[in-house]
Amino acid sequence: MLYALLLPFVDRFHALNLIHYITFRAGGACMTSLIVSFWLGPRIIRLLKSLQKQGQPIRLDGPERHLIEKKGTPTMGGVLILIALAVSTLLWADLANGYVWAILMITLGYGALGFADDFVKLTKRSSKGVPGRVKLVVQAGLGLAAAFWMTMLMPAPIADSLAVPMFKTVLIPFGPFFPIFGMFVMMGASNAVNLTDGLDGLAIVPTIIAAGVFGLIAYLVGNRIFAGYLQIHFISGTGELVIFCSALIGAGLGFLWFNAPPAAVFMGDTGSLSLGGALGAVAVATKNELVLAIVGGLFVVETVSVIIQVFWYKRTGRRVFLMAPLHHHFEKKGWAEPTIVIRFWIIAMILALAGLATLKIR
Repeated sequence: MLYALLLPFVDRFHALNLIHYITFRAGGACMTSLIVSFWLGPRIIRLLKSLQKQGQPIRLDGPERHLIEKKGTPTMGGVLILIALAVSTLLWADLANGYVWAILMITLGYGALGFADDFVKLTKRSSKGVPGRVKLVVQAGLGLAAAFWMTMLMPAPIADSLAVPMFKTVLIPFGPFFPIFGMFVMMGASNAVNLTDGLDGLAIVPTIIAAGVFGLIAYLVGNRIFAGYLQIHFISGTGELVIFCSALIGAGLGFLWFNAPPAAVFMGDTGSLSLGGALGAVAVATKNELVLAIVGGLFVVETVSVIIQVFWYKRTGRRVFLMAPLHHHFEKKGWAEPTIVIRFWIIAMILALAGLATLKIR
């Protein structure tokens, strides 16, 4: 919005030339979303507490201490993230850019689905929300639409192909089936972050780290000079996604202020489904879907732990882990919550560095 409003005055006021620079607008987006989060946070938390007298329903089969320590904590805090993220992105991004709207569609669409899921859980006082099949259908529909939209914005042959990290010329053609692949990337990322969100601050910090990595990737992929130097695929227009990723970092940091142990609010599915979908969508737009599996490796491991647990239990009647997802396994082993959370953050940072390394290794 500011980009379109200020652009006509650049010739008359040279200081406004800063609006041309993505880095300047990215910094503005981060600070804006952070300020919005700090300002709205206490108000939204008070509202959620007044509407949710008993807080988020706690799983009876979960770690015993959750029934005591986390009882009464409100959920749906993802609303705070989404408001700050949307306001900041709309304010600082070039709204003529199709990638920005495609990413926002996925983020807000998945956020609305998560909100409905949280609402059902609260009204039924149950840990089961919207039926799983319904959630998957909605996620698939939104993901397919967004992937098809982004494919239409890209040039051939990269539009319908999968780029392989560390191989500068390798493209795996998917043809008309690429939007389906992109859909699964967004769905997978969304549900992976959702599974990881189980302890105070556990999901939001790895999300912030991943957003930082993909903000840098978007900047490099969208810059012809840097893309040529690093021998990565140049995709015009994706540089504008730096604004979105920066806004996500600011919104995430603002939310972490209130979600730090002991959490004053949980993000709920409203936040986790939308944030995962956003990361998946940015990965599809920048053609770094496989890098997302590295950078978001913590989310992958958490998801795989659930798959292994369910598969093995159905076959043998025995559990591989004391409890899944994996962070609950360590809780059952007696690890303190801050220990688990901080160690998982460290792992997320290491994986982020590994993902960035793929940009240089060719």
